[in-house]
Amino acid sequence: MSTLSGHQQDTIRATAPSSPGSGLSGLVPALPLVAQAALHRLRVARGLREIALLAGLWFFYSASRLVAADDLAAARDRAASVLHVEQLLHLDPEAWLNRTLTPVLEISVPMSFWYASLHYLVTPTVLVFLYFWHRSEYGRARNAIVIGSALGLVAYVLIPTAPPRLMSGHAYLDTLAHTAPYGWWSGHASAPAGLGHMTNELAAMPSLHVGWTVWVAWALWRHLGLVGRGLACLYVAGTTFVVLATGNHWLLDAVAGGVVVAVGIVVSGRIERRQKTSP
Repeated sequence: MSTLSGHQQDTIRATAPSSPGSGLSGLVPALPLVAQAALHRLRVARGLREIALLAGLWFFYSASRLVAADDLAAARDRAASVLHVEQLLHLDPEAWLNRTLTPVLEISVPMSFWYASLHYLVTPTVLVFLYFWHRSEYGRARNAIVIGSALGLVAYVLIPTAPPRLMSGHAYLDTLAHTAPYGWWSGHASAPAGLGHMTNELAAMPSLHVGWTVWVAWALWRHLGLVGRGLACLYVAGTTFVVLATGNHWLLDAVAGGVVVAVGIVVSGRIERRQKTSP
């Protein structure tokens, strides 16, 4: 039997047709890189969209002072009506808490830090946590807080209500103003010193400080163990205590804050179910 020489074998290999996929072999490693780059761009675009949406919400929250009535007398009348209802229900702890705790700096300074800081830090942190680690839950959670906050903004514009600290008669102390030398805040709610003109001080009803804590507890509940859930409840209760004791909200404001966020949670759930069932 004859055999081919080494030169002949090399010639045959050089002239043999390529395998079907061999011509694309150089592109195969590149395809995942292209897909990854496209996915990265998509994620960046979605992230920027979410940032723009939440920044818009914050803009309208801050701008509500420009369109809300600044009639302090009328806002005090509404606040007096809120207090009257509380007194009928024997649920009016604001004055006692406020006047008892504000002079005690060891208590009033931490309360001021809590009021001026946590809702700006915890709420965005939870949104980021859901966006990156539980994306399937993010859409509903974002819709819930947007809807609840929007309801609160409507109330601020239509029914401006004075907080306890702005009531006449010196029955309430302005805790944040009292402790301003120890922090960055001023006597204008939780606004940093020098930026008081950017905040709506007649935005007591409802309390979105409390509403956002309810949202945080709801958004994290399924991801927490027993201790974590206890801390979530403590966050809601602690914030409610702080907004009352600092003279920034009435008890019914806190209840209303929880209600508007609860409405946002329910409505966002219906939106999600409708999207899943739509063709």
